[in-house]
Order: sequence, then structure tokens, then C-alpha cells
Amino acid sequence: MSARPEQRKDPVDAIVEQWAVVRPDLDTAAMEVFGRIFRLSRAMGDSMEKAYAPHGISRGEFDVLATLRRAGEPYTLSPRELSATLMLTTGGMTGRLDKLERAGLLRRSPDPHDRRGLQVTLTEKGLALIDEAVGAGLAAQQKALSAALDGEQVGQLADLLRELLNGTAAAARE
Repeated sequence: MSARPEQRKDPVDAIVEQWAVVRPDLDTAAMEVFGRIFRLSRAMGDSMEKAYAPHGISRGEFDVLATLRRAGEPYTLSPRELSATLMLTTGGMTGRLDKLERAGLLRRSPDPHDRRGLQVTLTEKGLALIDEAVGAGLAAQQKALSAALDGEQVGQLADLLRELLNGTAAAARE
């Protein structure tokens, strides 16, 4: 599955070529796919950090605010719901919530339905910030996509990645 002649080579091609020399018996097709996914993830993670920095938040803090925003009005979830959605420990979540609360982007209050529980709610300031930050992040992602792919290719890639994600999740459950 190496690069076609009209394609530019990338660092993954170099790794695959090295393996072909020392271990020609290996099928490196999966390495070509996942190596590129890992490298894309790292590069886009860095790009997203840069997109969110002018808004004074990190990717992790963006994730908390975006999760509350996606919950819809009144933009409220329990810390446990946030932790589960973001796959964070309660300790990791507490640190993020503390910082975002100090910045006035969210507030914690007692849960009226559970005397022992808390609710986390976006403030108006937090709502305005996340709406700006999500636009900045999407612009960075769109810029990266449009630099390499046309609209049809983006759709095809999204479909293929969905299939891959569903397939790997199913395999992990077995």
C-alpha cells in the first residue's frame, strides 16, 4: 500500500520502506494507516492548542466547555457525567473545573435532585467563549482538510474512518 508515483512521500513511507528491507515478510498495511492516524492526531492536537490559546483555554478545558455546550440549555451536567463523557478521572476533572470556575467560565452548584451531588453549568461568559473557540477550532481543522482534500474526498475519508472506528470498537469488545 505504499505511495503511488504521483503522491509525495511522508515519514510513514520511510518507516515502511525500512521495515521492507529488514523484514520483507511483514504486511505493513495497518502500520501505514495507523501510523498516519497517530501523526495526524498529534499534528492536529498541536494545531487545536494554538487555535484555543487566544481564548485562554487548553484543549482539555475546551473539551469540558464544549461538552457542557453540546448538552443544550441549561448547559448543565454533573461532574460524573462530564468525567464519563471525557474519559477522565474525577481528580483530573476537578482540576479542570477549578480552573474554569476561577476564570468565571462555569459555576458549580448543589444538585437540587441529589443532596450529595453537584451540577456544573456554563456561565454566560463561558458560553460566549466556547462559541468563539469552537469556531476557531473548526476553522483550523477545515484549513488542514482543504489543504489536501476536496469536499468529496473529505466525505469519503470521514466514511472510511467511521467504518474503521466502528470495526476497531467491535473488535475490542470481542
